[in-house]
Amino acid sequence: MEKIGLLVPTRNGGELWRRWLEAFASQTARPEYLLVIDSSSDDSTAVLAKEAGFNVRVIPEAQFNHGGTRQLGMIMLTEADIVVLMTQDAILATPDALKQILACLADQQIGAVYGRQLPAPNAGTIEAHARFFNYSSVSTVKSLADTPRLGIKAAFMSNSFAAYRREALEAVGGFPGDVILAEDMVVAARMLMQGWQVAYCAEAMVYHSHDYSMLEEFRRYFDTGVLHAREKWLLETFGNAEGSGKGFVLSELAYLAKNAPWLIPVALMRTGVKYLGYRLGRNEAFLPAGVKPSLSMNRAYWQRN
Repeated sequence: MEKIGLLVPTRNGGELWRRWLEAFASQTARPEYLLVIDSSSDDSTAVLAKEAGFNVRVIPEAQFNHGGTRQLGMIMLTEADIVVLMTQDAILATPDALKQILACLADQQIGAVYGRQLPAPNAGTIEAHARFFNYSSVSTVKSLADTPRLGIKAAFMSNSFAAYRREALEAVGGFPGDVILAEDMVVAARMLMQGWQVAYCAEAMVYHSHDYSMLEEFRRYFDTGVLHAREKWLLETFGNAEGSGKGFVLSELAYLAKNAPWLIPVALMRTGVKYLGYRLGRNEAFLPAGVKPSLSMNRAYWQRN
């Protein structure tokens, strides 16, 4: 019988963390090992996690790293054969969500699986479309052979709600500690390149969405551009990301035309801001080092690099 672990990085989870714990308590499947790595919260996040039965490891806030912190968790959960990764703001939507995502790993060819993200109840129309576009109602299993059809989407992955087979994760070197974001996508891409499959489980659902401002969107896409500039093998293997972006924009415009046409000008402005951020990120090598942190959402990355 495979042992299951659950890892959640946290930082000042607030009221949403209480809701997270309530949803977790209702699950029909409960992992044997529970771990929270808390980045020195100054609220009750760590205390509540301990009360809920989690082992809590507190690290300095400045030490948090998207890939490195999750790799630390994998090392601490060394007895777990499968590790579920979540974020503190992804609320399990049904009592069988954990059971559903774990069931996908019954297929030994699947190295990792991610679940469906539904827009939060208070999500705006633009953000709701982003969730519907990226997380369909149909489950799929992807392999490297799907790259000509899916492009960069073949390696799409999200650690907001995912599960990894330790064997597969270790085979690709674990989570990288030197990428600005998308450590989940980097791992999924490496798994596909080594012959593993990556699954999407539409039956395993969480409520998870972000109401980013235009400035935050700019910074997020700047970081994505930096990732693609520094990890050139991603686009060389899976294709240019801008083709996928065009499909998203067309889908968004059609969705807004039907549901909220007055938001189309805002969406077009946001598209321009995101594209500008992405292109600057792709060309970050030509920018002054002192400017990059102010353009980035992950400012701590530049202190380490």
